[in-house]
Amino acid sequence: MIKTENLHFAYNAGENEDIKFVLDDVSILIQPGEFVAVLGHNGCGKSTLAKQFNGLLLPTGGTVYVDNMDTKQESHYWDIRKSVGMVFQNPDNQIVATVVEEDVAFAPENLGVPSKEIRKRVDEALKTVDMYEMRHHAPHLLSGGQKQRVAIAGAIAMDPKCIVFDEPTAMLDPKGRKEVLETIIKLKTEKKMTVVLITHYMDEAVMADRVIVMDKGKVLRDDVPRNIFSEVSFLKGLGLDVPQVTELCYLLKKAGLPINHNVLTVEECAQELMKLM
Repeated sequence: MIKTENLHFAYNAGENEDIKFVLDDVSILIQPGEFVAVLGHNGCGKSTLAKQFNGLLLPTGGTVYVDNMDTKQESHYWDIRKSVGMVFQNPDNQIVATVVEEDVAFAPENLGVPSKEIRKRVDEALKTVDMYEMRHHAPHLLSGGQKQRVAIAGAIAMDPKCIVFDEPTAMLDPKGRKEVLETIIKLKTEKKMTVVLITHYMDEAVMADRVIVMDKGKVLRDDVPRNIFSEVSFLKGLGLDVPQVTELCYLLKKAGLPINHNVLTVEECAQELMKLM
């Protein structure tokens, strides 16, 4: 679905000064239907990478392919942006209408989708994110989590093959985070959609098929969550956390207890603690 080959990107690439690459030789592959989480501290390049995935930013060097289309070719811009939807941190920046269903219809209308099809897409998208009952409400009266789900519905209504979420829960309270994460999982499991999640919440990354760890514009790790989070010292050295249950078992093992620290969920942690008893 998405492939980058030796991707380089610099915001100052056209200026007469030393080029500082925000993305430095990034080569990754995301298969159709995969759920991939991207981790890294602020400034590591993960949001810049996300914007490469639907042509909002174009490579300074190297190549990005979206559904086998080179993002640098102008003839592909329209198809690329139909293939990959984007959902950002602040839903208020993506909501443009005064009624929920009108906001969700905005993108397909601009794509020239026929009215009958727009009605179908809007209803299906709102039902997917459990916001159908709120379709006649004003978006500014919704909670943060509800607004973000409306923004997701707007992306779904474009009928993309992939949705890239750039820290979609960063501005939400725990309830809103839970609502949005459930929606993301639903897109992956029920809609079989390719999902890329940029996040700094480890409990969100645990649910992904793969986790990519970035630092200083480079990909340092690309593996399944269990292998990534087993490297507690490595992640801590990058200023990143691990799931709380993983850290608990890691500290117990460090204290000399015979426990497997390679756990990701509360249930797995409970099983390890029961073994000690």
